[in-house]
Amino acid sequence: MADTMKALVGADSGSRYTVAQDVPIPAPTSGTLLVRVHSGAFNSGDANKMVDFAGTVERLGEGVTKFQVGDRVLVSSFGPDATKGGAFAEFALAGQDSTCRVPDAIEFAEACSIGTGLAALGQPSTITTVLVSGGATPTGTLATQLLKLAGYTPIVSCSPDDNDVCKENGAAACFDSTSPACGADIRVHTDNSLVYALDCVADDVSMKMCYEAIGSGSGLSYYFALGKPASAIAVKYTRRDVRADWTLANGVKVLGGGLDNLPAALEDLKTGRAIVPLTA
Repeated sequence: MADTMKALVGADSGSRYTVAQDVPIPAPTSGTLLVRVHSGAFNSGDANKMVDFAGTVERLGEGVTKFQVGDRVLVSSFGPDATKGGAFAEFALAGQDSTCRVPDAIEFAEACSIGTGLAALGQPSTITTVLVSGGATPTGTLATQLLKLAGYTPIVSCSPDDNDVCKENGAAACFDSTSPACGADIRVHTDNSLVYALDCVADDVSMKMCYEAIGSGSGLSYYFALGKPASAIAVKYTRRDVRADWTLANGVKVLGGGLDNLPAALEDLKTGRAIVPLTA
């Protein structure tokens, strides 16, 4: 492995950026790991900072026990020094506690966009429960880990056979997705106060279950889906107190070309596109 890498670096003022070819590769310190960056995501509010990136673990710092070299990971971080490009580089450091594993079924470009999309929920001022429908799906697995890292309490619907796996990923409780009473059971568990539901199955049955689970006494609530269920409009208007959205399913544009394609990506942000992953 070489000692230097290609990376976006900023001028002293922080207002101009160039792609340098010989930036020293950082050495992982205690509690951190070095990640080879495959894809990164950023949005219009953080156009000069890498918000999330995904790649493979290259080296481990002292005390890192949760990961091994070669693991596929997603990092929710602003990078070691966002004013000088953050993770707009071939390699970046990541804190062990801000990193989670990426299932093999999820591409790096998709993985790095999920954390930014979940950021739309905002940082919880108190412990907030979020339902993940399809907790054992690849996206549900990743979403559960990210919600846990962000300070939320994820609960999931899944097959009973997947309960142990979902709990290992951070689920505080699991509910039988095959049961007709799944939504009602979740509403009882959350004391009729559930505000957020993330639907990783995104079919009619799952959407109806989420609507049954969402509380009725907390004002406006939110349902997000990775796709638009066939009967989405009909289900949507059964409750005026739930705001439904499936824009996360088609709001991502993938640009190839790696760091050399940053100017095009930044121009794309000006048009209002929320998330732009860059594939190295």
